[in-house]
Amino acid sequence: MKPIIGITMGDAAGVGPEIIVKALAQDEVYDLCRPLVIGDAAMLERAVRITNVPLVIRNINQTSAAAFELGAIDCIDLGLLPSDLPFGQISAAAGNAAYHYIAKGVKLAQAGDIDAICTAPLNKEALHKGGHIYPGHTEILAHLTGTVDYSMMLATPNLKVIHLTTHVGLIKAIEMINPERTYTVIKLAHDTLTAAGYDRPSIAVCGINPHAGENGLFGNGEEEEKLIPGIERAQAENINVSGPYPADTLFYRAARGDFQMVVACYHDQGHAPVKVLGIEAGVNITVGLKGGVIRTSVDHGTAFDIAGKNIADDRSIIAAIRYAAELAPKRHVE
Repeated sequence: MKPIIGITMGDAAGVGPEIIVKALAQDEVYDLCRPLVIGDAAMLERAVRITNVPLVIRNINQTSAAAFELGAIDCIDLGLLPSDLPFGQISAAAGNAAYHYIAKGVKLAQAGDIDAICTAPLNKEALHKGGHIYPGHTEILAHLTGTVDYSMMLATPNLKVIHLTTHVGLIKAIEMINPERTYTVIKLAHDTLTAAGYDRPSIAVCGINPHAGENGLFGNGEEEEKLIPGIERAQAENINVSGPYPADTLFYRAARGDFQMVVACYHDQGHAPVKVLGIEAGVNITVGLKGGVIRTSVDHGTAFDIAGKNIADDRSIIAAIRYAAELAPKRHVE
């Protein structure tokens, strides 16, 4: 049973097409799943020329036409971009195309034609210039699936982090945190790990303030007001969660194996430790999407500075494909 993974091409002015063709030239990916690219065939053909990988691009219009054979990439071709799209430049056309690749992926997932979505990176400025005003992939997916309670999860081999807030300023993030949100994200973490096979997974919550407030010494009682009631509610449901803990030591403890998941309060609190461990190993996962839509992503950007130079690293997208295959429901049987 190998799941069908829809890989959206991201912003084609960046490294997305390159890392996709590099990844899909490897046996490892086809051992994990049946990959299908959603994007522009012309951009993939250009990436094949740049990377000099021995691949053929197969232009198809539906999943049932895919062959899933090593040596050829099946691409649902939306044909949205010119073949001479410049590398490394903000482009409204590329931003618009990146949105439509995601929208197509969601439709395929909701129809059961693919089992999970793996996204190559997009550029937020290009996305906005293309007329789609979202902070990033996570919010697009939430909108397209009609999801309210969702969260961003980052995963590496040694550390998993889920976020109470993401793409907002720090002051706004603290305002947004409340006991209900704390409980909801703890529950999402618990349910996600349980579905992945963890037995009563151990979850730890970061404090908002230095030293997790140190009993009122730092901050204005945010831990007591915003975090602890949500933690206690989850504990009452027999969820194995504890905290809040000081963030400066919690991530070390989690990375050595004390906890299976850390709940971070805001974007940089969770992202920085994961990226210190190595961007090439990190995977971004959207948790809680309605309809059971599974989405994973590389944990790096479009890398406009190296796009088109055949030096982009494909390890993160291979890791993202691996997590997508692991979390996907097994609906398709070869």
